[in-house]
Amino acid sequence: MRILIIFLTLLCTCVSAKPPILRALDPAAREARQTGDLKLVEIYRNGLARTLAFMEANPQIFPDRPVDKRLLPEAAKVSARATWKAHLDYQMALESIERFHGDFYVVANRRERERSLLTSFAAHSARYAFALRFIERAENDPELAKILNEAVGDLGLESAGYERFKFHFLNVLQGSQFAALTALQSTSAHSGEASLKAALAADSETIWRMGRGKGVAMTFSNAMSVVRGVGLRAVFPAQAGVSEWMGDTKVLRQHRALISDAQIAALTAKMQPGDVMLQRREWYLSNVGLPGFWSHAALYIGTVEERRKFFDDPNLIEWVKAEGIANGDFESLLRSRHPSAYATSLLPQEHQHIPRVLEAISEGVSFTTMEHSAAADSLATLRPRLSKKDKAIALLRAFAYAGRPYDFDFDFQTDASLVCTELIYKSYEPSARYKGISIAPQIIVGRLAIPANDYAVNFDREYGHANQQWDLVAFLDGNERQGRATEGDVEQFRASGQRAKWHVLLPEANTMKAVK
Repeated sequence: MRILIIFLTLLCTCVSAKPPILRALDPAAREARQTGDLKLVEIYRNGLARTLAFMEANPQIFPDRPVDKRLLPEAAKVSARATWKAHLDYQMALESIERFHGDFYVVANRRERERSLLTSFAAHSARYAFALRFIERAENDPELAKILNEAVGDLGLESAGYERFKFHFLNVLQGSQFAALTALQSTSAHSGEASLKAALAADSETIWRMGRGKGVAMTFSNAMSVVRGVGLRAVFPAQAGVSEWMGDTKVLRQHRALISDAQIAALTAKMQPGDVMLQRREWYLSNVGLPGFWSHAALYIGTVEERRKFFDDPNLIEWVKAEGIANGDFESLLRSRHPSAYATSLLPQEHQHIPRVLEAISEGVSFTTMEHSAAADSLATLRPRLSKKDKAIALLRAFAYAGRPYDFDFDFQTDASLVCTELIYKSYEPSARYKGISIAPQIIVGRLAIPANDYAVNFDREYGHANQQWDLVAFLDGNERQGRATEGDVEQFRASGQRAKWHVLLPEANTMKAVK
């Protein structure tokens, strides 16, 4: 056992030379991190499973047997790139967890040590197994390699990334690490919940099966092409950087956003019911699998007093009366249509702050405070160019979704559970009698979805034209190097939708050393 731990220590040292931040956490914080990360492993593993399921369901793009040279249509190329990017995104997220808990051996308490071992092992096994399956499928068509080897700018990856991806997973070091972790885990008393056990068993079976057969053959056939084509450079330097950044910054900057309390207070004074906030947290692994710089969207609903003042409008009052409320009070209409949600929206939260925001977060569609929701690293507020009546209708729709679970599948086809942008989309969805906001969902790994970043991209595309649907109220642009957020103008916001997803790791914004 001691030899295995020494061996794994050497492996982890080769992967990362960072200090063991895991040991610096107090027991309560470490247990909370372990519990949360074990949950995330299952979520991100499910994301990898969806990318593989999409590949298997679309043999015209990803053939199920070797094919001769062919010319893929552009639509198939777009779909292949999207699948590859989603797969990489989930790989990065899992690697951040694997790396963080890879220092399990420095934890003195046995139970805590074994929980981090399980977390790292589960993340490693999922990454390894699904990478082998992805490669096995992609290798059936030599033309796919050309597409997958293209640079992936929004993930910070240079060209020939697929070759490095293969070389990373098809080598003896990866297999040795898996074998060592398997041996250690077999002696651990902590094996996780039933769903995690089943996932580990399936991933282990995949790895051993492919290790006995195709995996070895793919390794040797790939080695020469990598040496000739891309050399023995570091494997996915951007991916490794993202993993280290995401894992460590979540601790180093825990409970501290780049946007200050004073900026949140000033922003709140500018807000109106119906405004939409786009948000980004540098360390937050939200919306992994969806593209773009902006990762979250939230709806500003305001307080009772703010809504009463804002909706004190003759046209709106007449509409409310037509809806059956004799006094024309929108609050009465909102309360009568959604009594349970309305009551929840009034309950004070942390430090007795009053909820002003409705958003779909991992806990579900929830009422939150500005002090909590706007505590991000970058934030933009967009105001729809709609009448007060249209905004009131959007709020009525939004309250109907309060309490529904979060949709980790990012599927807009169903609304039993919702993702953040789905709440915005369905609140403002146009209809025959409702102008609303028009934004087309895109197909991502076979599912209709709208990444939060699309709102920024659409704003840029429409800006200055007759079809412009939003106005920019504020843009707080986070800067890791300065450790704060500064006010940006409309042109800077228009450009934000084109930023790389992990822009903080690109040369012009590389601030990992500054934070550490």
